[in-house]
Formats: sequence, C-alpha cells, structure tokens
Amino acid sequence: MELSTIEPVIDATLPGEWIDADASVFRENFERRSFEVFHRLAGHPLFQLSNLMDLAERTLKTRPSDLYHDMGSVAPGQKWKDVNRAFSPLDALRQLEDSDAWFIFRSTQRDPAYAELYRHAIAEIKTMLGGDIESLISKEDIIIFVTSPKRITAYHIDRECNFILQIRGEKDIFVFDREDREILPEVEIERFWATDNNAANYRPELQNRAVTYRLVPGNGVHVPVNCPHWVQNDDNISVTLSVNFQFADVLRADIYRANYYLRKLGIDPTPPGRHALLDRAKARTFSTACAARRALKSAWLDPR
Repeated sequence: MELSTIEPVIDATLPGEWIDADASVFRENFERRSFEVFHRLAGHPLFQLSNLMDLAERTLKTRPSDLYHDMGSVAPGQKWKDVNRAFSPLDALRQLEDSDAWFIFRSTQRDPAYAELYRHAIAEIKTMLGGDIESLISKEDIIIFVTSPKRITAYHIDRECNFILQIRGEKDIFVFDREDREILPEVEIERFWATDNNAANYRPELQNRAVTYRLVPGNGVHVPVNCPHWVQNDDNISVTLSVNFQFADVLRADIYRANYYLRKLGIDPTPPGRHALLDRAKARTFSTACAARRALKSAWLDPR
C-alpha cells in the first residue's frame, strides 16, 4: 500500500512527561556510557508514515539537503559513500516495504509541525540532566530515521551524543566502548575529527565486545560521542527519533585534530587526557593555525 493512501492524523498532543527514567542514573551515565531509556512517544501521530511522507515533501521543497536517503543491501562495515539511490526519495518512501531504503530527516525542528516536539524533547532531557547543562551545549537537534525491513545501518561514530528512541518497529543496536583502542584506535579518532567521517573501521572479530540493545516501541538507548555502533533492523519498517547534542567544549576534538597533523609529520603524538598542559598547548596551536588560515583565505578572496 502506498503511503499516500493513508489518511493523516493531525492531533499532535504531546504527553506531559515522556521520559521514564531514574534521574540520578540518567545524570551519572550521560555522555559516559550507553544506557537504556524508556519513553512515551511511541504511537504519536507525528511519526505515522503518512505524516512523515508530508514531512518529506515539505523538506524537499524548503531545505532539500536535510533529507538524506540511500538504498540497497548494506553490511556493518560498509562506508556511507558506497551506497545507491535508484529511486527518488519520495518514490523510495512510498515503496518503503520493498525499497531497502534508509532515510535521515535532519533538523526536523525546522519544520513548524515538529517544532513543539523538539522544544518538549530538549527541555525534558535537560531537566533530567539538571545542573548547568545549558552552558555545555553548543548545538541541539532532532533527527528522524525511517528504515526499510531488514536494513542495516553501517558501523560508525558520531560527533554528537544522542538519545535514540524507538517509535515503530523493532531492531537491535550494537554499541561499543569508545575507550577500547582495539575497537577504536587513536588514528581513527584523529582522522574522524580532522577530515573523514568514515574513519571508524568495523572489526567483525570484536563484535562480541558490543553491548546489544533490543529496541522496541517505547524504549531507546543513549549513545555518547564517538561510541561506535551499528544497527540491524528486523523484518519491519522502523521509525526512530534521535535527540542530539553537540558540546561547546572543543578542546578534546582540537587535540585529536592536532594529533592527526602531527602524525602526518611522522610524530607519534600523545593521546589526549594524559598531560593537561600539552593538551592545552596542542589545542591552542591548532586553533591559532586555523584562525590564521581563515584570515589568509579571507585576504586572498578580498584583498582590499
């Protein structure tokens, strides 16, 4: 059945409280390790396929770069660039049962119909975290993933920490320890922050080190920054909400970027966290070099 034949539901009332978690556990584990969460957003009409079809049409008209899709059989270790798009996004979405597709609705809060969902989700998570969390965050975002039956989301790491909340369908997510250097070597983290979003490499022989979370409507998982993970969808259409945070503190990322360029010079750099003074010096040097490069580029483009 094509999605356009389904009548949309427009009642978008949000539950007063939608997170069901122990606040102390929430705060203790946030951005340190993965953990399961529970929510009350499953079944909300904004995530019905008919309304997501409308969202896709509006997104393509007003901000097409915010709708990503790819298609085909994907292996856990496959890179994002090695995918195909045989159908247009709307055709792939209409044939979701059979198109073997994966969709990312980026920055969904930019759509007026989803703005209140965004405000509600962000506010409740911040309340759960407490403290001065507001000052630590530089960017907030909500993303909706829509996935064909049996589709795999390839192994990767993110620069955001996120709460992956399952809305429809069932799937397994495998989350690895970001501190295990056999799983995630320093060179891959450096390359990720400096130049290559595909830097993390899947090692099937280490799959047994992952924590497996069974996602069903009403639960989810918190994935900290740079925790490697991949996803196996069941034989069902999956809809997932991701609430994301990027942090204002860029020190650690700049250290990894500095280490990337030091390694290219033949130097074996010290990983971050071992020498505070050295870390600050690297980050400051990298930041200064970037500022100088931007200034030179600006002067070159506008020599006045």
